[in-house]
Amino acid sequence: MIDMLHREAVYLWYYFSVQLEQIFRYWVLGMALGSLVSVFLKDRIHGMFRHLGEKKLGAVGIVAASLLGIASPLCMYGTIPIAASFSKSGMRDDWLAAFMMSSILLNPQLILYSAALGVAALTVRVISCFLCGIAVGFLIRFIYKDKPFFEFDSFDEPGNRDTDPNMLFRYIKNLWRNVRATGFYFIMGIALSAIFQRYVPADFVTNLFGENQAFGVLMAATIGVPLYACGGGTIPLLQAWLYDGMSMGSAAAFMITGPATKITNLGAVKIVLGAGRFALYLVFVMLFSLVTGIVVNVII
Repeated sequence: MIDMLHREAVYLWYYFSVQLEQIFRYWVLGMALGSLVSVFLKDRIHGMFRHLGEKKLGAVGIVAASLLGIASPLCMYGTIPIAASFSKSGMRDDWLAAFMMSSILLNPQLILYSAALGVAALTVRVISCFLCGIAVGFLIRFIYKDKPFFEFDSFDEPGNRDTDPNMLFRYIKNLWRNVRATGFYFIMGIALSAIFQRYVPADFVTNLFGENQAFGVLMAATIGVPLYACGGGTIPLLQAWLYDGMSMGSAAAFMITGPATKITNLGAVKIVLGAGRFALYLVFVMLFSLVTGIVVNVII
């Protein structure tokens, strides 16, 4: 019995160490870039968006807003107070929606994490998140028109924690917050991936996420809802699933529904949407992820 447990521990450590070696550098680079953007570029990015609101760009502004949302390093609880201040200064709701949607789905740190999945998966993630923000913006522009969509009354401008006068210390403190916020989920993601690789046959992944591609996309979109806790933590799982036969469309669906329905993000979104519009948000996320996954499987 002891020999069997020791053998299993050796196998699990092998899978764990191999994946850690493959992904660790992306995690470190992602945190380093995320802190760099947060400390040195965050105000500039938000300033660009505020300046954008002063221009009469019409629908073109939705595209720019989605792009700036991806560039923003803030989590959703940090993004919403910023969006509230934009709204109070007269920013259009369709632009805000595009900015907030893409900000939920992606940020510079997660882009680097996702590089561990390969060029194809990274490209699919960036493009699909960018288009998701644009789609939300245009839907609100044409359906709600001049009617208000958000309820920002309870939000004020957030305090800035990056205030140390020494820029190096400011960066180090931000980086340490990044490590504390993502480290546990990163290690747990690799541990779950090791368990998955050891005990779940590759044929199961192929049958679930690969062979019947439409069903696989649906399953990936569905499990993304309860399983997603942290972007860095799901990268090891996605890497293992893709290796075992998961279709790229299924991965795309998971990468959309996961962050869009992450419990902390849902709590923040619910506050500014209300019950009715929140239900519409969930329906949109599921439909967009399904359509994206099916399209990606047709293309790739």
